[in-house]
Amino acid sequence: MGLVIERQRNILDFALSSLARRKGKNIALVLVYAVLVLLLASVMFFTHALRKQAVLVLQDAPAMVIQRMAAGRHDLIPGRYADAIRGVRGVSGVRGRLWGYYFDPVVSANYTLLVPEQTAPDPGTIVIGEGVSRARAAFPGDILPIRGYDGQLVYLTISAVFPSSSELVSSDLMLLTEQDYRRLFNLPAGLYTDIVLDVRNSREVPTVAAKIVKLLPDTRPITRSEVLRTYDSIFDWRSGIVVVILSAALLAFVIFAWDKASGLSAEEKKEIGVLKAIGWETADVLWLKFWEGTIISLTAFLAGTALAYVHVFLTPAALFEPVLKGWSTLYPRFRLIPEIDPYQVATLFFLTVVPYTVATVIPSWRAATIDPDAVMRS
Repeated sequence: MGLVIERQRNILDFALSSLARRKGKNIALVLVYAVLVLLLASVMFFTHALRKQAVLVLQDAPAMVIQRMAAGRHDLIPGRYADAIRGVRGVSGVRGRLWGYYFDPVVSANYTLLVPEQTAPDPGTIVIGEGVSRARAAFPGDILPIRGYDGQLVYLTISAVFPSSSELVSSDLMLLTEQDYRRLFNLPAGLYTDIVLDVRNSREVPTVAAKIVKLLPDTRPITRSEVLRTYDSIFDWRSGIVVVILSAALLAFVIFAWDKASGLSAEEKKEIGVLKAIGWETADVLWLKFWEGTIISLTAFLAGTALAYVHVFLTPAALFEPVLKGWSTLYPRFRLIPEIDPYQVATLFFLTVVPYTVATVIPSWRAATIDPDAVMRS
């Protein structure tokens, strides 16, 4: 065993010296290789972190949202629907919700207006998100004009700005009182945007949803799990777009690996012939090329993965942010919580490291089985 370990150590030392002799070529190879890994790993890390962030944000969301449908579209729902839903067995809490969108022509952005269930601001005041504050250069104490349903401006005083730590969900958010909301949109009392409810047993959510549809056929229940699945589909779709864009780089890598497997350079063949002539076994030559391929591919993989981590979690991830976050005038500024899926890292490893390493061993095996004189003359 000691002789085997010593033999492997000598082969590894020779592999390092062999790579050092072709330093310029190998450095360029590692750089290109690492950039490819960086791009692929960034997509994986960014998508997985966004998905986990969405799960954390939605874990406190209501178990179910009830919308009223009219002509296939979301419509206002009467408060009497909430009274009917309260009688459904398994429902623990029902409340009407007021929210909507407001287009601001000044900055060409949509704001989300919401009447909070608790801790509503004082009448005539409003709480805004960081994105709204940046876009309108508005701060606590300033007056924010909002155009109402009749074209008249409603002037609301900014009482507070949401902290930057909540910007992921509050960048375009504006909180106001029910009175001001109904005045802006001319919404009569007793009508709500939708109804949210809680269910005592989470396993009974599908059953409760079926009962509500039977009781109120013009409603559509939306469960928390359905919202999470929708976010998963959106992130998978957007990450797929980026992967398709990177398919050219993937194709170039495949061509490169195929070219590597198709044969060795004259210098490499001569080196193998010399090693065979001085007594190296075929297995030793294969181990040498295995270590060379492993060193290059593993160095590129580790460098690309580390750079992807920095790109996604320590910088704004500028390469993929517009595609994976979606288009918006008011981009939320937030730092993703580092979240890495070991399965994704393992998949990336086998897709990038293993093919290249194998591609370096196959032609070496062919050259190592030929007579040394023939190899050096070729």
